[in-house]
Amino acid sequence: HGQPAQTAQSAAQDPFWTQSFDTPDGGSLAIASFSGKPLLVNFWATWCPPCIEELPLIDRFYQENKAKSWQVLGLAVDQPSAVRAWLQRKPLGFPVAMAGFAGTELSKSLGNRTGGLPFTVVFGASGQLLHRKSGKVSADDLAQWAQLA
Repeated sequence: HGQPAQTAQSAAQDPFWTQSFDTPDGGSLAIASFSGKPLLVNFWATWCPPCIEELPLIDRFYQENKAKSWQVLGLAVDQPSAVRAWLQRKPLGFPVAMAGFAGTELSKSLGNRTGGLPFTVVFGASGQLLHRKSGKVSADDLAQWAQLA
């Protein structure tokens, strides 16, 4: 079982994996807790129409692939109150954390040159960045990424 330690180590080299965020319910979520399994991270906001349009698709991807060890994290680049209100109306199955406006800088560090939303990245089980997508994800994108696990 020497692999998990190696996974954590390679993941720890990336500053992304050292981040921690508040959750809508007032808890805290460490990105490191997602290491060791494939992870899709979606940067979104309640005020971003394409973000809102793609969330049900991403939620379905999560529901269909979580048994295959896929994880999904929504990082909201938004006001916590707006995110909480939105999630009360449209709950998501995957965890959401509050990246706030620092989320824009974080997304840029992952290759989002313009800082636009939505922005999605896919990490492999060992923490390496496999894909990035600026703009709305499609069912085809998600189907392709599902093959990676």
